[in-house]
Amino acid sequence: MAELVYPPVIGAAHGLFKALDIRIDMKGTENIPRKGGAVLVSNHIGYLDFIFTGLTARPSKRLVRFMAKDSVFRHKVSGPLMRAMKHIPVDRDQGEGAYQQALAALRSGEIIGVFPEATISQSFTLKSFKSGAVRMAQEAGVPLIPVALWGTQRLWTKGRPKDLRRSHIPVTMRVGEPMEAPADQFAGALTRRLRERVQELLDAAQRAYPAKPKGAEDSWWLPAHLGGTAPTAAEVREAELRKA
Repeated sequence: MAELVYPPVIGAAHGLFKALDIRIDMKGTENIPRKGGAVLVSNHIGYLDFIFTGLTARPSKRLVRFMAKDSVFRHKVSGPLMRAMKHIPVDRDQGEGAYQQALAALRSGEIIGVFPEATISQSFTLKSFKSGAVRMAQEAGVPLIPVALWGTQRLWTKGRPKDLRRSHIPVTMRVGEPMEAPADQFAGALTRRLRERVQELLDAAQRAYPAKPKGAEDSWWLPAHLGGTAPTAAEVREAELRKA
Protein backbone atom coordinates (compact mmCIF):
# COMPACT_ATOMS: atom_id res chain seq x y z
CA MET A 1 0.00 0.00 0.00
CA ALA A 2 1.31 3.44 -0.94
CA GLU A 3 2.61 5.69 1.83
CA LEU A 4 0.57 8.86 1.28
CA VAL A 5 1.29 10.66 4.57
CA TYR A 6 4.64 9.60 6.02
CA PRO A 7 7.00 10.78 3.22
CA PRO A 8 5.42 14.28 3.01
CA VAL A 9 5.62 14.61 6.81
CA ILE A 10 9.33 13.69 6.72
CA GLY A 11 9.88 16.17 3.92
CA ALA A 12 8.06 18.90 5.84
CA ALA A 13 10.10 18.20 8.99
CA HIS A 14 13.34 18.26 7.02
CA GLY A 15 12.30 21.55 5.42
CA LEU A 16 11.47 23.03 8.83
CA PHE A 17 14.83 22.01 10.22
CA LYS A 18 16.56 23.67 7.26
CA ALA A 19 14.51 26.83 7.75
CA LEU A 20 15.49 26.89 11.44
CA ASP A 21 19.11 26.24 10.44
CA ILE A 22 19.32 23.19 12.69
CA ARG A 23 22.73 21.74 11.94
CA ILE A 24 22.22 17.98 11.77
CA ASP A 25 25.27 15.74 12.03
CA MET A 26 24.44 12.07 11.37
CA LYS A 27 26.99 9.27 11.26
CA GLY A 28 26.50 5.51 11.01
CA THR A 29 23.30 5.58 8.98
CA GLU A 30 24.71 2.80 6.79
CA ASN A 31 24.05 0.50 9.76
CA ILE A 32 20.31 0.70 9.18
CA PRO A 33 19.34 -2.24 6.94
CA ARG A 34 17.81 -1.44 3.56
CA LYS A 35 15.36 -4.29 3.92
CA GLY A 36 13.99 -6.56 6.61
CA GLY A 37 12.80 -5.97 10.14
CA ALA A 38 14.81 -4.29 12.90
CA VAL A 39 14.26 -2.59 16.24
CA LEU A 40 15.70 0.92 16.31
CA VAL A 41 16.55 1.84 19.90
CA SER A 42 17.33 5.41 20.99
CA ASN A 43 17.89 7.47 24.11
CA HIS A 44 15.10 9.94 24.91
CA ILE A 45 15.87 13.56 25.82
CA GLY A 46 13.24 15.64 24.00
CA TYR A 47 9.77 15.71 22.50
CA LEU A 48 11.09 15.75 18.92
CA ASP A 49 13.29 12.68 19.30
CA PHE A 50 11.04 10.46 17.20
CA ILE A 51 11.41 12.83 14.24
CA PHE A 52 15.20 12.94 14.47
CA THR A 53 15.50 9.21 15.08
CA GLY A 54 13.33 8.62 12.03
CA LEU A 55 15.64 10.77 9.93
CA THR A 56 18.49 8.33 10.54
CA ALA A 57 16.63 5.79 8.37
CA ARG A 58 16.14 8.21 5.49
CA PRO A 59 19.46 7.43 3.73
CA SER A 60 18.44 3.75 3.67
CA LYS A 61 15.03 4.75 2.25
CA ARG A 62 13.26 3.20 5.24
CA LEU A 63 10.34 4.37 7.33
CA VAL A 64 10.30 3.79 11.10
CA ARG A 65 7.08 2.86 12.91
CA PHE A 66 7.36 4.21 16.45
CA MET A 67 5.72 2.88 19.58
CA ALA A 68 4.25 5.91 21.38
CA LYS A 69 1.92 6.49 24.30
CA ASP A 70 -1.73 6.28 23.31
CA SER A 71 -2.52 9.84 24.46
CA VAL A 72 -0.62 11.12 21.39
CA PHE A 73 -3.07 9.18 19.21
CA ARG A 74 -6.06 10.76 20.98
CA HIS A 75 -4.94 14.31 20.13
CA LYS A 76 -7.06 15.90 17.41
CA VAL A 77 -4.02 16.97 15.36
CA SER A 78 -1.32 14.40 16.05
CA GLY A 79 -3.71 11.44 16.31
CA PRO A 80 -4.77 11.23 12.64
CA LEU A 81 -1.16 11.79 11.53
CA MET A 82 0.22 9.09 13.83
CA ARG A 83 -2.37 6.57 12.64
CA ALA A 84 -1.80 7.46 8.97
CA MET A 85 1.95 6.92 9.45
CA LYS A 86 1.19 3.50 11.00
CA HIS A 87 2.83 4.21 14.32
CA ILE A 88 1.77 1.98 17.22
CA PRO A 89 -0.19 3.29 20.25
CA VAL A 90 0.89 1.93 23.63
CA ASP A 91 -1.46 1.73 26.59
CA ARG A 92 0.93 1.38 29.51
CA ASP A 93 -1.69 -0.48 31.55
CA GLN A 94 -2.49 -2.91 28.73
CA GLY A 95 0.60 -3.11 26.56
CA GLU A 96 0.20 -6.62 25.16
CA GLY A 97 -1.81 -5.46 22.14
CA ALA A 98 0.88 -2.95 21.14
CA TYR A 99 3.57 -5.60 21.64
CA GLN A 100 1.80 -8.05 19.34
CA GLN A 101 1.20 -5.33 16.74
CA ALA A 102 4.91 -4.44 16.80
CA LEU A 103 5.88 -8.12 16.46
CA ALA A 104 3.64 -8.50 13.41
CA ALA A 105 5.21 -5.40 11.84
CA LEU A 106 8.74 -6.67 12.50
CA ARG A 107 7.95 -10.05 10.98
CA SER A 108 6.57 -8.32 7.89
CA GLY A 109 9.89 -6.49 7.43
CA GLU A 110 9.19 -3.15 9.15
CA ILE A 111 11.55 -1.13 11.36
CA ILE A 112 10.08 -0.42 14.79
CA GLY A 113 11.36 2.54 16.81
CA VAL A 114 11.53 2.21 20.59
CA PHE A 115 12.62 4.49 23.43
CA PRO A 116 13.42 1.88 26.12
CA GLU A 117 13.74 4.51 28.85
CA ALA A 118 9.95 4.96 28.34
CA THR A 119 10.00 8.65 29.33
CA ILE A 120 12.22 11.66 28.69
CA SER A 121 15.34 11.75 30.83
CA GLN A 122 15.37 15.15 32.53
CA SER A 123 18.97 14.63 33.64
CA PHE A 124 19.89 14.01 29.96
CA THR A 125 21.72 10.88 31.08
CA LEU A 126 20.63 7.34 30.27
CA LYS A 127 17.97 5.91 32.54
CA SER A 128 17.53 2.16 32.96
CA PHE A 129 16.20 0.35 29.89
CA LYS A 130 13.03 -1.71 29.85
CA SER A 131 13.48 -5.11 28.21
CA GLY A 132 10.63 -4.88 25.69
CA ALA A 133 12.82 -3.87 22.74
CA VAL A 134 15.14 -6.83 23.26
CA ARG A 135 12.29 -9.29 23.76
CA MET A 136 10.63 -8.10 20.53
CA ALA A 137 13.87 -8.50 18.59
CA GLN A 138 14.38 -11.98 20.04
CA GLU A 139 10.85 -13.14 19.27
CA ALA A 140 10.79 -11.66 15.76
CA GLY A 141 14.33 -12.79 14.94
CA VAL A 142 15.54 -9.31 13.95
CA PRO A 143 18.56 -7.17 14.97
CA LEU A 144 18.65 -4.24 17.35
CA ILE A 145 20.03 -0.96 15.99
CA PRO A 146 21.34 1.36 18.75
CA VAL A 147 21.02 5.13 18.24
CA ALA A 148 22.09 8.13 20.32
CA LEU A 149 20.78 11.69 19.97
CA TRP A 150 22.30 14.83 21.41
CA GLY A 151 21.09 18.42 21.19
CA THR A 152 17.38 17.71 20.69
CA GLN A 153 16.74 18.68 24.31
CA ARG A 154 17.66 22.26 23.43
CA LEU A 155 14.74 22.46 21.01
CA TRP A 156 11.95 21.10 23.19
CA THR A 157 12.09 18.98 26.30
CA LYS A 158 10.15 18.28 29.45
CA GLY A 159 9.88 21.22 31.82
CA ARG A 160 11.34 23.76 29.39
CA PRO A 161 9.72 26.07 26.80
CA LYS A 162 10.30 24.95 23.23
CA ASP A 163 12.83 26.90 21.18
CA LEU A 164 11.90 26.72 17.51
CA ARG A 165 13.41 30.03 16.55
CA ARG A 166 16.12 30.29 13.93
CA SER A 167 18.72 29.70 16.62
CA HIS A 168 21.25 27.51 14.74
CA ILE A 169 21.05 24.71 17.32
CA PRO A 170 23.12 21.67 16.31
CA VAL A 171 21.79 18.12 16.66
CA THR A 172 24.22 15.20 16.63
CA MET A 173 23.14 11.61 15.94
CA ARG A 174 25.12 8.42 15.97
CA VAL A 175 23.89 5.03 14.72
CA GLY A 176 25.69 1.91 15.89
CA GLU A 177 26.25 -1.44 14.23
CA PRO A 178 23.39 -3.96 14.40
CA MET A 179 23.29 -6.04 17.54
CA GLU A 180 21.98 -9.58 17.29
CA ALA A 181 19.39 -10.75 19.82
CA PRO A 182 19.57 -14.57 20.01
CA ALA A 183 16.38 -16.10 21.36
CA ASP A 184 18.32 -18.38 23.72
CA GLN A 185 20.04 -15.53 25.59
CA PHE A 186 18.68 -13.88 28.74
CA ALA A 187 16.79 -10.72 27.81
CA GLY A 188 18.04 -8.86 30.88
CA ALA A 189 21.69 -9.40 29.97
CA LEU A 190 21.06 -8.34 26.36
CA THR A 191 19.23 -5.24 27.58
CA ARG A 192 22.21 -4.25 29.72
CA ARG A 193 24.52 -4.77 26.74
CA LEU A 194 22.22 -2.71 24.53
CA ARG A 195 22.24 0.12 27.07
CA GLU A 196 26.04 0.01 27.11
CA ARG A 197 26.09 0.32 23.31
CA VAL A 198 23.75 3.32 23.40
CA GLN A 199 25.89 4.89 26.14
CA GLU A 200 29.01 4.51 23.98
CA LEU A 201 27.23 6.23 21.09
CA LEU A 202 25.94 8.96 23.39
CA ASP A 203 29.46 9.61 24.68
CA ALA A 204 30.66 9.87 21.06
CA ALA A 205 27.82 12.25 20.13
CA GLN A 206 28.59 14.47 23.12
CA ARG A 207 32.30 14.58 22.27
CA ALA A 208 31.48 15.56 18.68
CA TYR A 209 28.89 18.16 19.65
CA PRO A 210 30.09 21.55 18.32
CA ALA A 211 28.38 23.86 20.84
CA LYS A 212 29.02 24.72 24.46
CA PRO A 213 26.91 26.68 26.95
CA LYS A 214 27.44 30.44 26.82
CA GLY A 215 27.26 30.71 30.59
CA ALA A 216 25.71 29.23 33.73
CA GLU A 217 22.17 30.20 32.72
CA ASP A 218 22.62 28.51 29.34
CA SER A 219 24.05 25.30 30.78
CA TRP A 220 20.66 23.79 31.72
CA TRP A 221 20.90 21.33 28.79
CA LEU A 222 24.26 19.92 29.85
CA PRO A 223 24.35 17.03 32.38
CA ALA A 224 25.88 17.71 35.76
CA HIS A 225 28.74 15.24 35.18
CA LEU A 226 29.76 17.30 32.12
CA GLY A 227 29.73 20.55 34.09
CA GLY A 228 26.15 21.63 33.31
CA THR A 229 23.28 22.57 35.59
CA ALA A 230 20.82 19.87 34.57
CA PRO A 231 19.54 17.94 37.60
CA THR A 232 21.21 14.64 38.37
CA ALA A 233 19.22 11.42 38.00
CA ALA A 234 18.98 11.23 41.80
CA GLU A 235 17.63 14.78 42.00
CA VAL A 236 15.03 13.99 39.34
CA ARG A 237 13.89 10.92 41.31
CA GLU A 238 13.64 12.94 44.51
CA ALA A 239 11.53 15.59 42.76
CA GLU A 240 9.22 12.91 41.35
CA LEU A 241 8.79 11.37 44.81
CA ARG A 242 7.86 14.76 46.27
CA LYS A 243 5.17 15.16 43.59
CA ALA A 244 3.75 11.67 44.18
